[in-house]
Amino acid sequence: MPREFSRNKRLGSQMLRVLSELLRFESKDPGLAGVSLTAVELTRDLSVAKVFFSQLNPDDDPQPALDALNRASGFLRSKLGRELMVRHVPELRFQHDDSIAHGAEISRLIDDATGTNRET
Repeated sequence: MPREFSRNKRLGSQMLRVLSELLRFESKDPGLAGVSLTAVELTRDLSVAKVFFSQLNPDDDPQPALDALNRASGFLRSKLGRELMVRHVPELRFQHDDSIAHGAEISRLIDDATGTNRET
């Protein structure tokens, strides 16, 4: 029977915390200024970590931030290895998380629908 909070989830949440701190305090790349990490998903064998990121302005193009994260992945991975003290540090793969923009769109649609119902 699987555990309620598996090693993947524990390591993923710890990686998210450490990576967020590294981006905030130790990154010098100006392309990472408006980037925040939202989630980390690890493969079953802990060899690959899919790191989701979002931007402060959801309308901005995510490609420059993705390029900056890919450039910083070696630095982030080495610092992560020292902080977590694990034998094998997962490969970092970054992916844009558009859930904030999607949520804003759904909220706008709901506001539009309720606004039209009030007028009639």
